[in-house]
Amino acid sequence: MKFAETPLAGAYLIDLEKREDERGFFARVFCRDEFLAHGLVPDVVQVNNSLAVEKGTLRGMHYQLAPRAETKLVRCIQGALYDVIIDLREDSATFGRHFGAELSARNRTMMYVPKGFAHGFITLEPDTEALYLTDEFYAPDHERGIRWDDPQFGIDWPLEPSVISDKDRSHFDFDPSTHLR
Repeated sequence: MKFAETPLAGAYLIDLEKREDERGFFARVFCRDEFLAHGLVPDVVQVNNSLAVEKGTLRGMHYQLAPRAETKLVRCIQGALYDVIIDLREDSATFGRHFGAELSARNRTMMYVPKGFAHGFITLEPDTEALYLTDEFYAPDHERGIRWDDPQFGIDWPLEPSVISDKDRSHFDFDPSTHLR
């Protein structure tokens, strides 16, 4: 695996290191030892799968509060999506900054999302499917969300959403006094 630091402290893009021959290729998607060597959380307790039927489906911006905050490893296994993370760690040098990258079944790039980050994506193709590995179980009582188009983050989404759930549409602009407590 090839680990590339993003502009946000602790977040990475991870690409496969393919071993190719006439049959195709073989590559590791996850290796505990490699994650540990890069100082990343190697624990996986849950694997989630989402499918968005329509291009322009937006999911986000989601996170869980401590002590149930999640580390995520996100990979697009069908179609393509634009994946976005926001650093919500108040003690971080990159607090309040965001980063986005295209993840697709073609590029096989993964996004490593540390605890304390909000996460979301918009689909760039119909029938886009994503797989998430998490180090924490889903905890509805600790779940929070931020409005996808909150002006204080200024996320430049590649297209206007055509499908957003009522839940995601109801998120408010970010306020540390309410969103981080």
